[in-house]
Amino acid sequence: MALARPLRTGTDRVMMDTAAHAFADAFAERMIDTVDGLKIYARDYAPRSPVTGLPVVCLHGLTRNSKDFEIIAPRIAALGRRVIAPDMRGRGQSSHDPDPAHYVPAIYAQDVLTLLDKLEVKEAVFVGTSMGGIITMVISALAPDRIAASALNDIGPKVDSEGLNRIASYVGLVQPVNSWEEAAAKVKGVMGVAHPDHADDAAYWDAYARRTWRQLPDGKVEVDYDPSIALAFNDAETTPAVDMTPLFAMLAKKPVLSIRGAISDLLSAETVDLMRTMRSDMAAVEVPNTGHAPMLDEPAAWNGLLDFLAIVP
Repeated sequence: MALARPLRTGTDRVMMDTAAHAFADAFAERMIDTVDGLKIYARDYAPRSPVTGLPVVCLHGLTRNSKDFEIIAPRIAALGRRVIAPDMRGRGQSSHDPDPAHYVPAIYAQDVLTLLDKLEVKEAVFVGTSMGGIITMVISALAPDRIAASALNDIGPKVDSEGLNRIASYVGLVQPVNSWEEAAAKVKGVMGVAHPDHADDAAYWDAYARRTWRQLPDGKVEVDYDPSIALAFNDAETTPAVDMTPLFAMLAKKPVLSIRGAISDLLSAETVDLMRTMRSDMAAVEVPNTGHAPMLDEPAAWNGLLDFLAIVP
C-alpha cells in the first residue's frame, strides 16, 4: 500500500497534540432526522487546514456515545481531516427508540448512512469501537463504497462469549446515584478490570464517568443511554459466540487496522490472526495491559491509528 503522506515524527506528534488540545471543544453540533422520525445527534469537527484526507467517522460502543472520542477527535481534526462522531439512537443526545427491537446494528448502520447523506459525506475512513466496529462491518455490506478504510477497536469477525456475558451482567442494570463521585466509583467497579493501570487514578475514573453518565435536573447522575438497549442480552448466559466472518470479508476488501486490548475478553489474539488470513497486509496493534476496550488515546493505540491514517485516503 503506497503512503498517502509521510509518517509523522515524534516532534510533529507533540505539536499536533498541542494544537488539538487548543481546539478540543471546537465542534459543531448536528441533529438529523432518521427515516423513522427519530433524532440523531453528532459532533462535527472541522479539519484544521489544509485538508489532508477523507473525513473520519467515529462510532462508539454499546453503552457509550460521541464523548468517547473527545480526546482523539480533535487530534484527528488537527491532521487535516473532518471528524464526525454520532450518538447512536438510545444514547447521549440522540432520541430513545420507543421500540427496543430497533436497537440492532442494521438499524444503527442505516442511521449512520442517513447522517452521512445529510452531511454530504460520500466516503470516509471509519473508526469503530466494539459495537461501532460491528456497525462498520454492516455498512461494508450495505454500502461498501462509503468506506475507504476502517480501524476496528477491540472487535473482529468473531466475538467471545465471555466478553458478551460480562457486558450483559451490567448493561441496563445500573441505578442512578447521588453524585459524580459515586458514578466514578460505579464505573471503576465495572470497568476497572479492563484498565488496571488506572486503578488509583481518580481523575481517570471521573473523566470516564462524565463521558458515559449524565446529570439529571434533580442532581442525581445516571447512565447516558436507554436501559432498553439491554433487551438484546436477555439470554446472556446462553449467548453463543458471534461469527461475522462474511461481513469482515466485505470490509477487508479495503485497508483495515485492528486495535486490540492485550487482556481483552471480547477479541482474542486468535481472531486477529484469522483477520490477517483474510487481509494479509492488515495493520494491527495491541494495547498493553488493557481490556475491552481501549480508549484510543493510549500511546500504542493512538500511534497505530496515526500511522494508519498516514497511509489511507
